[in-house]
Amino acid sequence: MTPIDRKLLNRSNGRLTIFGPIGVPLLLLTTTGRKSGQPHTTPLTYMCEDDRLFLVGSNFGQRHHPAWSWNLLANHDAAVLMGGIEIPVAATMLTGAERERIFDKFVEYTRTYTEYTNRTTRDLRVFALDRR
Repeated sequence: MTPIDRKLLNRSNGRLTIFGPIGVPLLLLTTTGRKSGQPHTTPLTYMCEDDRLFLVGSNFGQRHHPAWSWNLLANHDAAVLMGGIEIPVAATMLTGAERERIFDKFVEYTRTYTEYTNRTTRDLRVFALDRR
């Protein structure tokens, strides 16, 4: 169902999902491929604090980091689509206490992130997105 949902999210500018009101906020992140140079769009759960958005590169607890996180490390400029509005952003990977604080917010919101950390030995990347 994920490929179908991704198409619906793209065509509705991030407003609709086949899963209905699933209770988690979603955005569409568009990064530039670090190898291809082409735009890549990925639906992701996010958290918001003041004017910043936050993402976790969980990749469902798989062994490798998600491609979008590698793309952000190679090129910090990206765009998010939320509620039909595209916003240019600059990404920063968080470390230390700030990373832990934001990751804990994701865990409080949904325990799924704890399950993801139990599936892998890698540290899940956490990114802050600031409007450009």
